[in-house]
Amino acid sequence: MKLGRKLLVVAAVAAAGLTTAVIPMTSSNAAVACVAAWSSSAVYVGGNQASQNGHNYTAKWWTQNESPATHSGQWDVWADNGACGGTTPPTTQPTSGPTTNPPTGGKMASAPYVYPGWGNPPAPSTVTSATGIKAFTMAFVLANGGCNPAWDGESGLTGGVHASYISQIKAAGADIVPSIGGWSGNKLGPNCTTVDALAGAYQKVINAFGLKAIDIDIENTDEFENTVVADRIVGALKIIKQNNPSVKTILTFGTSTTGPTYYGTRLVQQAKALGANIDIFTQMPFDFGGGSDMYTSTVNASEGLKNLLKTTFGYTDAQAYSHMGISGMNGLSDQQELTSTDTWTRIRDYAKSKGFARFTFWAVNRDRGCAGGGVVSNCSGIAQADWAFTKISAGF
Repeated sequence: MKLGRKLLVVAAVAAAGLTTAVIPMTSSNAAVACVAAWSSSAVYVGGNQASQNGHNYTAKWWTQNESPATHSGQWDVWADNGACGGTTPPTTQPTSGPTTNPPTGGKMASAPYVYPGWGNPPAPSTVTSATGIKAFTMAFVLANGGCNPAWDGESGLTGGVHASYISQIKAAGADIVPSIGGWSGNKLGPNCTTVDALAGAYQKVINAFGLKAIDIDIENTDEFENTVVADRIVGALKIIKQNNPSVKTILTFGTSTTGPTYYGTRLVQQAKALGANIDIFTQMPFDFGGGSDMYTSTVNASEGLKNLLKTTFGYTDAQAYSHMGISGMNGLSDQQELTSTDTWTRIRDYAKSKGFARFTFWAVNRDRGCAGGGVVSNCSGIAQADWAFTKISAGF
């Protein structure tokens, strides 16, 4: 196929804000005076100051429960301003909110992928009435003529088969989340040569559809394994979050059976280092040599991501889960990994019980039975009732 996750490729928002108060600190005009002491429960944003162990520190980006004394290296969240003595408490109260938008995480309605240009796409009304699904992730926005976003990289954002399909989805009472990227095709990440240009392309997609969320499906050697492009994507999402505080930013990427690979780990750590405030990190637990037990492999991969988010951002378990997603593949994967409806139900129940933010799969086009059909575009390759995986997902 021209587009897809190897065969195929390959997040409707319930916002959940942070409840902790933001406590900006003001620095003393005496070089050696200590500003107010750091508090593990306070939220600090870029430019806020705090003191600890006789040193003043300035936050580089949003942070909570990250000790300045142990998080002030070159690439860490706090800048060490040097030794101080005495204490100067804040003299003014904050008059405005944070200068950056902290990641919110929080549960979204399940939004399985659908591809209008491939695999005998079903009528949205048929799927919504049979399953109760309330959102779809639509594949794929690519690049057309340089840094110009276009469906399949061939037409504009508002015309053609995709526009017709979006109208059908909305008429069926569901929402859409356009997915940008994928495994193949001419993508925006490499074609938009600066962070600002890429953010501008993403903004065009947001503006075209009045989005509540933006899903960047970062894959393959041209984006996921290209560190320059990966950093550009993270930087662009930082700008998007700054300019669109209510829009959830989602990064979707591959994984190993035990959690993020080198490139996945780097992606998460760069999101922290660059202060991108990504809302949701979604892993694709398939095509990773998962073997016969896809439930265990998916759980292990997810727990690996949870542990990475905890160590990178200082989250608790619950906070980490609330910034995570699963994007599976129904039936047979490209590597013949089998995810049955029973297995998908168990995976959904795991994600739901842990408080995951996102739950999706590739793809509704394939959510039809064809036992022995192999890995094809319009059915799952296994015996199943039509739309069974979508109906399970709607229970998330």
